Amino acid sequence: MKKKKLKVPRRGKPRRRVTPVWRRRTVVLGALALFTLSAAGGGWWLWRDGWVDRMAEKAGQAALASSVRLGFRVDEVLVVGRQETSAKDLLDAMPFTRGAAILALDLGEAKRRIEALPWVRRATVERMLPSTVLINVEERRPLALWQRGGKFVLIDNEGEVIGHTRPRRYADLLVVVGEDAPLHAAKFLDILATQPQLLALVKAAVRVGGRRWNVQLEGGVDVRLPEEDPLSAWARLAEYDRTHKLLARDVKMLDLRLPDRLTVRRAKPGAAAAAGGRET
Repeated sequence: MKKKKLKVPRRGKPRRRVTPVWRRRTVVLGALALFTLSAAGGGWWLWRDGWVDRMAEKAGQAALASSVRLGFRVDEVLVVGRQETSAKDLLDAMPFTRGAAILALDLGEAKRRIEALPWVRRATVERMLPSTVLINVEERRPLALWQRGGKFVLIDNEGEVIGHTRPRRYADLLVVVGEDAPLHAAKFLDILATQPQLLALVKAAVRVGGRRWNVQLEGGVDVRLPEEDPLSAWARLAEYDRTHKLLARDVKMLDLRLPDRLTVRRAKPGAAAAAGGRET
């Protein structure tokens, strides 16, 4: 009798795993995108509302307050190079006061304001931590008095007007006259200084036609210098005076515009003479 084979039930195919909705890729990506947009939108709103700026400002103020408590404040101001500029003018020009946070100083603004003072040519402003500000001042050098419009103003060796000064204080300086005289005064004074004995007699220098100079000496003597090579003409006059005592005579005008001749006009009306000739 044949035995019946037992039928072993066939295993069914494995069932597909079902991914929860909240873990599906499309849903996750969508959520991330939504979160990003929300964060960006919130940040944009905070920025537009000024919240970020206000928080940054408060943090900066808190940090500066802490630095002041630690000793980083302006306790001392040292000034180097000051002679004509008053201490009050300097202190008034500085955009800070004693006790201010030294780390918060605007050094560029301080430099600009100090250099705007009449006597200051240039300046540097530095921090010397923890509590000192160093100001180095280079002042203008008074050169001459410039006569314009019937008034006198002080000029420096670069031809710049030094404002808010009292010209009477510098009455011993040379007077220059002429529209462009300040621009050429320093170079011309160097020429005059080559003959100290004559320079001591000079009272004023007049710029003529923007080309040359006339020099007025004590006693009302008018010296006319040439456009070309005034240095040699000035040296010739010094030699004439040493040799002939020319300036001790009764002269009114000395004309050196010709290179080989000195023309002399006497002070008395109607009397003129020519002295010199071709030089050897």
